[in-house]
Amino acid sequence: MSNLAKKLLNRSLRKARVRAKVNGTAERPRLSVTISNMHVSAQLIDDATGATLAAATTVGTKISGTMTEKCAAIGTDIAKKAKKVKINAVVFDRNGRQYAGRLQALAEAARKEGLEF
Repeated sequence: MSNLAKKLLNRSLRKARVRAKVNGTAERPRLSVTISNMHVSAQLIDDATGATLAAATTVGTKISGTMTEKCAAIGTDIAKKAKKVKINAVVFDRNGRQYAGRLQALAEAARKEGLEF
């Protein structure tokens, strides 16, 4: 097994382990974060109905700076959108990623805007 295949397999196993424990409801939706090499996206998902309540992404926007700065901007944006739909508490789904660096910047920016998790 190549190193890349092993890395992807380990990440998918971590993701499944996290998702088995994290479940969003209408009162406390799941904040799912996806970070690629170029873009960042975050969604508030109600798992009971399978509906996306709010979303924020860098795709198609003119947010510039480092990836950490983009993550912080998306964290602020998703928190503001959550307040518009009257959500102030979420369950954080890190999608198998380690809570450090870019993911931490997004989470801290969302917390600074008043989102609780």
